[in-house]
Amino acid sequence: QVWHIRLDMHLLNHDGNITDAASIAGIVALCHFRRPDVSVQGEEVTVYTPEERDPVPLSIHHMPICVSFAFFHQGTYLLVDPTEREERVMDGLLVIAMNKHQEICTIQSSGVVMLLQDQILRCSKITAVKVAEITELIQKALENDQKARKEGGKFGFAESIPNQRITAFKMESAAVDTSDVEEQAGEIIAKADPPAEVFANPVLHTPGTAQIGEGIESSWGDLEESEKEEAVEEEGESEAAAFKCEKVETEDTSTLRETKSGEPIVLSDSEEEEVVILEPQQVPRKTR
Repeated sequence: QVWHIRLDMHLLNHDGNITDAASIAGIVALCHFRRPDVSVQGEEVTVYTPEERDPVPLSIHHMPICVSFAFFHQGTYLLVDPTEREERVMDGLLVIAMNKHQEICTIQSSGVVMLLQDQILRCSKITAVKVAEITELIQKALENDQKARKEGGKFGFAESIPNQRITAFKMESAAVDTSDVEEQAGEIIAKADPPAEVFANPVLHTPGTAQIGEGIESSWGDLEESEKEEAVEEEGESEAAAFKCEKVETEDTSTLRETKSGEPIVLSDSEEEEVVILEPQQVPRKTR
């Protein structure tokens, strides 16, 4: 027999970076959860009620915490914990899950940004610092909750429910004047600096790197078609040049040169010169 645990998450206020918030909420819920104590004697299993025995926590060896990084301008700018507005304009997102022992649990990349090895290593170092801070906060919150429960009080979420204060940023509803929003937006745009140069294609700073994520559309098929067209054009030019030649004769010497069709012929000063252009299927003839 085993315990079956299901973890449900309900979003109360989504202002960006829901992955990190969900990972913290999920691991804290599992650490805070207590299951009924059991005893096994042969094939007989006894499940005790909370009044008979205190519930016991789950065996959680480490807490993986997710840290998200948003990239802008093809990786030039890096931002930790992006908001909802920042997520709308970001080029790519990198999520690293790590525990306090600096063990990477998972890495996920999305978007159209091309990440270099140095960027990923830099993000992993930042993740190690953030995970250590968040883990310490989680452990303190769990200790405070356990202390309050032993004293017969309530802490955290249980305390917030009767006070009707689910979130820490709860605000009363208020009317907002939107009559001059368009004028204010125009003034802000007029005073703002012009946008920096935007690169349409990913910028590869160093050769020999790989891409993480969806990537861009392959252009190999287009290159093959263009190479075929160039080969056909070169073959046609070589055949036309083989059938056309020019023969220049003088009194003392005669020379034979092959040129492409349409190029001008410059003759040297001499008493008698005659040019004979041979077309395909014609027999060379010599005139004087």
